[in-house]
Amino acid sequence: MRRFVPLAVTLGLLAGPAVASDPADWPALLSEAQGQTVYWNAWGGAAATNDFIRWAASEVGERYGVTVEHVKLADTADAVSRVLAEKTAGKDTGGAIDLIWLNGPNFAAMKEAGLLYGPWAEDLPNWRFVDTEGKPAVTADFTVPTEGFEAPWAMAQVVFYYDGARLAEPPRTMPALLDWARAHPGRFTYPQPPDFLGTTFLKQALYELAPDPSVLQKPTDEADYDAVTAPLWTFLDELTPHLWRQGRAYPQSGPQQLQLMADGEIDLAISFSPGEASTAIANGQLPDTVRTFVLKGGTIGNASFVAIPYNASAKAGAMVLANFLLSPEAQAHAQDPDVLGYGTVLAMDKLAPKDRARLEALDLGIATLSPAELGPALPEPHPSWATRLETDWAARYGMAP
Repeated sequence: MRRFVPLAVTLGLLAGPAVASDPADWPALLSEAQGQTVYWNAWGGAAATNDFIRWAASEVGERYGVTVEHVKLADTADAVSRVLAEKTAGKDTGGAIDLIWLNGPNFAAMKEAGLLYGPWAEDLPNWRFVDTEGKPAVTADFTVPTEGFEAPWAMAQVVFYYDGARLAEPPRTMPALLDWARAHPGRFTYPQPPDFLGTTFLKQALYELAPDPSVLQKPTDEADYDAVTAPLWTFLDELTPHLWRQGRAYPQSGPQQLQLMADGEIDLAISFSPGEASTAIANGQLPDTVRTFVLKGGTIGNASFVAIPYNASAKAGAMVLANFLLSPEAQAHAQDPDVLGYGTVLAMDKLAPKDRARLEALDLGIATLSPAELGPALPEPHPSWATRLETDWAARYGMAP
């Protein structure tokens, strides 16, 4: 979903045009947005996500007269490549993409190459509700400062979920996971990198196994990459033969991994949504014996963002949609385990009492950990780690995409 697209062509650093549609003059921007069609390029690999986007599109259409078309992506890099191609062809206006669900290496590449419109996000009316102090991931995307070039709309943190009817006590460290896999061959797997969830498993394991995980906050060329990653490859060399299908095949996405859980083929799985298991239970996809856990020492957390390409055709409409995604109503809808089960990017103490009550009253679900149980989120490594890990994993394990 979030495969990195290297940009070999120098396109200028942060050379995007100044914002013409000023979100600080919100009434004028709403007037400009009315009648626009926003082509939102977003991952389309999960029914629950698609349903949420459909709901948001309906709400924005009814309230603001903005039409939202969901362009379903299998890989965010496809949208990045489209914008890059338009830039190369000199199509600096009238671009095909108005909004992208973006983060990580793809954001870093677009920001560096001047492919993003802005800054605009911190001038949205609903930005005042964002928890910029308690959730630093909303202003730094995989260590790269967002600087108003993208707006957050959901929080995520790595969890694992398991079926308590088949597994009494899950392993809570990577060495314990290896021992468990040896004793229960074929009962664990992870999505195939470069699927973002599979790459996240590699990064999560590296956090625990690296001699000094603090180096992950720096680019790989500022660290001894081979020495840092050696324990990871040793771990994976030992783990792979004990995976589902002996590591000769992998699920291609999180939803496919969830289906393996539902079919009873595996006993535990990784997720980037603390509420995913509860949502799957509510939807009848998983039995109500499934529970969620985190690893000792913490798990990786990040935010999902939306960004506007520099040449978008409906910039005002895109900002209206981004602002709606930051509304307490949309945030509560996304956090509902019957909908998505995503974490909120808002600060409770910044909300009006009725909005705070709406979020606090949510029953997060039978399998969802409380914020205290989730514990602190580890910061995402620098984007260069994901890129090199994906390449090396494919070379070592023969599963190149």
